[in-house]
Amino acid sequence: MAPKNPVAGIGFPSVLAHGFLLQGSIFLVRPATSYKALELGVDPGLLGLVVASFSILPVFLAVMIGRAADRGREKSILLVGSALLIIPGAGLLFASPTLPALLGWNLLLGVGHLMSLIGEQSRLASARNRNMDRVFGLYTTVTALAQAVAPLLLGVLGGSAVAPDTSLLMRAYLVGAFGVLAASIFMARHPIGVPRGELKKQVKLRTALNVERSARRPLIASITLSMMVLCTVDLLQVYLPALAVERGISTQTVGLLLAARAGATVLSRLGLDHLVRRFGRGTLMLVSTGAAAVLVALLVVPLPVIAMAVALVLAGLALGIGQPLSMSVVTLIAPEGTRGTWMSIRLLGNRLGQSVIPVGIGIFASTLGAGGAFAALGTAMGVVTLASVVPLRSLKN
Repeated sequence: MAPKNPVAGIGFPSVLAHGFLLQGSIFLVRPATSYKALELGVDPGLLGLVVASFSILPVFLAVMIGRAADRGREKSILLVGSALLIIPGAGLLFASPTLPALLGWNLLLGVGHLMSLIGEQSRLASARNRNMDRVFGLYTTVTALAQAVAPLLLGVLGGSAVAPDTSLLMRAYLVGAFGVLAASIFMARHPIGVPRGELKKQVKLRTALNVERSARRPLIASITLSMMVLCTVDLLQVYLPALAVERGISTQTVGLLLAARAGATVLSRLGLDHLVRRFGRGTLMLVSTGAAAVLVALLVVPLPVIAMAVALVLAGLALGIGQPLSMSVVTLIAPEGTRGTWMSIRLLGNRLGQSVIPVGIGIFASTLGAGGAFAALGTAMGVVTLASVVPLRSLKN
């Protein structure tokens, strides 16, 4: 149950609806795009390029869009972002006969997703509720629920076929994209929860980045872990279908496996604020990402489907903790007038990771198959977790 008036004045129900529809749509179209690439005869090693294309433009645009949000242009960002979800959706359905076309539409899709995320997350950050762990915990619980529903829909639409009808999947995505637009319009009708005078407090980009070392280190560490968590969840959407094709696992089973992972993520976020009070943000982030690293790497082993399901459920529980905590760390530590900027930097880190890491992972997939991608991914997450121990242990709670 939502806390009483946790984010008064920002249209919280419409934010939750927007987040649900956005994540549900994206988590349907990403594996659909993977299946489309395989349908076009793309080598599994090049799926990393398909993943990276989603994030290339956002790497260059994230900070600029975040600064615009700090200047009070969040409504325009939401509406333009919604339009940029619909246009490439139509392109993927009607005009993607080649890999270059697929990559081009994926570029635009990534920009639309970024703008939509910055719009909704900067609106949440503007609430400045004293219990931001609960606010972001509820928000990310809803988005994780969408991530569970989407693969179930994938399984229903794909059925028992190893290679599903991608046109049907793209049509379902377009329905969700129009729903995001409708939620954006409802959000735009609510005034932002920041008084007008607050807009004058926005600082220059250099000043926004020049925070004290005691704050900068946990900010960067939490952003880096967030990047690895998102890349892991993202690559699961792409390489699990490829792994299923290699091992003869049906689309319906893939949908159930992805839904099990997302459902576990939902559970991990219930009562997150109580876990924070007991263990602290830093400890929770480190333990959860370390456990996820081991569990993801296990997928390289040719496990039976039941064992894969257990590993993905446990990984989902671990992966669900890092994202909301990184949001609350940024919101609570970032100086006044810079929250939109730091939220965009967080998303920039996510997109940078999504641009670079999948290409490296794709090398392992080319030589070792899709399973090799999971071994490399788990190793990378383990290394980043170890590097984040000192700065995150310095957090006071």
